[in-house]
Amino acid sequence: MFKSVFRSTNSLSTIARQQFQLNGYCTSTGGFQYILSEKKGKVGIVTLNRPKALNALSDGLIGEINTAVRQFQDDKDVGSIVITGSEKAFAAGADIKEMAPKTLSEAYNTNMLAQWHDLTKMSKPIIAAVNGYALGGGCELAMMCDIIIAGEKAVFGQPEIKLGTIPGCGGTQRLIRAIGKSKAMELVLTGNNLTAVEAEKAGLVSRVVPVEELLPEAIKTAEKIASYSQLTVAMAKEAVNASYELTLAEGIRFERRLFHATFGTHDQKEGMSAFVEKRNPTWHNQ
Repeated sequence: MFKSVFRSTNSLSTIARQQFQLNGYCTSTGGFQYILSEKKGKVGIVTLNRPKALNALSDGLIGEINTAVRQFQDDKDVGSIVITGSEKAFAAGADIKEMAPKTLSEAYNTNMLAQWHDLTKMSKPIIAAVNGYALGGGCELAMMCDIIIAGEKAVFGQPEIKLGTIPGCGGTQRLIRAIGKSKAMELVLTGNNLTAVEAEKAGLVSRVVPVEELLPEAIKTAEKIASYSQLTVAMAKEAVNASYELTLAEGIRFERRLFHATFGTHDQKEGMSAFVEKRNPTWHNQ
């Protein structure tokens, strides 16, 4: 089963494929056309799988990503999710062939790209494991995730200006929050790219790892997150995300109220009792 799945796609390196097989992954394509959906223990893994198009983000591909992520969101055993692509491209951008013929009325009346933001509505943490190109919509997709871990050959950018348009799915909004106005403005107006090392230095990604270690490292991080109380993790994610929307005073107050709320949970009682009793906690996600 593993061999047949991996032979049909170039989405993972040979080393990563071997680690998938050796580490006991439960693999299922789930009837998807453009992605692979896998699960290992408490971690859900979505692999973009349009290799000939460098994982260009068509409506169909975005729809399948949303479906797979919602399935993991609803799976009580899954505590964290990883989204990745191939060694050559996480996603080289939106599907321009699909997008180019659209008119203003079509784009406006259908609220084009709105479904992309469904990813940000998930309470479970999502990690983007980025190798190769993450350009345009690919960079925006990565920024919708909660953590970005990059392979050392990853490339990030918002080159929409070269196509006579602008970023349309958060590129002008999330990028400035990640790397600041001046650097974000330069990238958006010039169409220049960032290397993985530059992206880490600018604060866009959390860390850079060797290409062959990217997926195992992302999964290791996801497994650590998934080992904690899902309820508490969701509350922590909500608090961090709120900092984008609130003033400092409002954010501190919101954080404090969520902190107070944890004292009404089973897992706070269990976690603190386990600390006092010098034992490992048993989480019930309640």
